[in-house]
Amino acid sequence: MLILRHSYVAGKVGIVCGRESHSDGQASKRWLIQVDSDEENIIVSLTVNEFEVISPELE
Repeated sequence: MLILRHSYVAGKVGIVCGRESHSDGQASKRWLIQVDSDEENIIVSLTVNEFEVISPELE
């Protein structure tokens, strides 16, 4: 995923960990994305308009 919003992670690539859930177990409209970074371990909660699906190019 290419992260589009929030200045501290915008432009970085991430991996979808799963859908966020509410305390009652209901799925939310937000997704948990692990940011690909060697320096920090960051997981952000984003809506679908805050990231974009990208496909790795095949060589």
